Amino acid sequence: MAKRKSKGAYMISSVAEMYGIHPQTLRLYEREGLLKPSRTEGNTRLYTDEDCQRLEFILNLARDLGVNISGIAIILQMRERMEIMQQQMQEFVSYIQEEVMHRAHTAVDPHRGAIVPMQRATQAPAHSKDRKK
Repeated sequence: MAKRKSKGAYMISSVAEMYGIHPQTLRLYEREGLLKPSRTEGNTRLYTDEDCQRLEFILNLARDLGVNISGIAIILQMRERMEIMQQQMQEFVSYIQEEVMHRAHTAVDPHRGAIVPMQRATQAPAHSKDRKK
């Protein structure tokens, strides 16, 4: 998940106080890969607004739903994969829409430029009613 630039950056003590957790809990979440705060040159952790939103989601899973750290990691990974897949699907749909529009405008015969080839309707052979004798 790409981090966007944010207006706020909070130190570990401020974040711990805001959410009523111990700073060691934040360090644990970082060790487990659940949070990835940025660091200053002096190696101080800085939590952005996005990090805080992610922490809120983590705390919701842990406190309200009783999910353990391993479960939280799996849920976060699945959530990230779903976001990537959703983005890929949006790109694919856009590509198909552009391709259909391009083919519709450039083809003289609309059936020749179709993505899925269409067969022209042919006359079906007449069926005899006297077949069952």
